[in-house]
Amino acid sequence: MEKFIPINKKSKKAQKEYYAKKRNTWGELNPMTRTMPNGKGYNREKLKQEDRRNGSFSQKNRETAVFGCKDFCTSICSRMVISKQNQID
Repeated sequence: MEKFIPINKKSKKAQKEYYAKKRNTWGELNPMTRTMPNGKGYNREKLKQEDRRNGSFSQKNRETAVFGCKDFCTSICSRMVISKQNQID
């Protein structure tokens, strides 16, 4: 039978071996805490994905993506034309 020697009296190497034997792994369990994203909260990435799926940023829809609607674009353009005509007259 070996004589009992307290851990703190053993050499560093022996202490490392002792604690390595006692140490366990988490196995399949990941110890990091996980939080579920808030479904009601603002998520910029989610909005971008929805826009890409709907085709809002395609080349043909670029005007509507920038200004919001085609009517707005046509009204702005018509106002610009009218204001230029007034400046000429």
